[in-house]
Amino acid sequence: MIDSSALRTRLDDVRARIARAAGRVGRDPASICLIAVSKTFPADCVRAAADLGHVDFGENKVQEALPKMDQTADLRLRWHLVGHLQSNKAKKAGRFDMIHSVDSAALVSRLDEAARASNKTVELLVQVDLAGEATKHGAQEDQVAGVFEAARSLTGVRPVGLMLLPPFFDDPEAVRPFFRRLSELRQRLLGRGIAAPALRHLSMGMSHDFEVAVEEGATLVRVGTAIFGERSVR
Repeated sequence: MIDSSALRTRLDDVRARIARAAGRVGRDPASICLIAVSKTFPADCVRAAADLGHVDFGENKVQEALPKMDQTADLRLRWHLVGHLQSNKAKKAGRFDMIHSVDSAALVSRLDEAARASNKTVELLVQVDLAGEATKHGAQEDQVAGVFEAARSLTGVRPVGLMLLPPFFDDPEAVRPFFRRLSELRQRLLGRGIAAPALRHLSMGMSHDFEVAVEEGATLVRVGTAIFGERSVR
């Protein structure tokens, strides 16, 4: 049974925290999109959040997302793939509105084919590896421009920014330098001639550190636990 009252309280709290973080650095809270990450939670939870006016939802895995998309197809939602995408899943990923985890030119090409087959344009974010953690993915800094270049002449995909999955620290302040580096990378890429619309978004920040991310320029924050509650172990 979904506790709609508790869900509303948590969702309102996250929105208020985003607004306060934005206010501290003179940003408009409306410039920040909150993505409710619904991984491991059923479609009924997505529907309950949508009843509260939420539109953007994130999933880590294609195979978990697709049934939820089907079960909520009557709602006007935007679906984000925020987890790692294997190239062999690219064909099915064409149903997402935005994919945050693109890390190679080859994956861009596969996603373009999938998007055109779905008769839609999929927005892409280039995931950047700034920490070199073996368990995480992302393009190296010197590879990022090449990923954007690979998408420049394609019609099924449209690059719109950068994504970061930094190391986890108990203290959110310890993550700040990684968020700042992503913002600085965007400025360097703009200086190299990559068009501003292709770099308008920075996807960074999750439940434990999204306020710091907002202070450092995040336009997309990916929040799950703080909205839906603790996940059951799967």
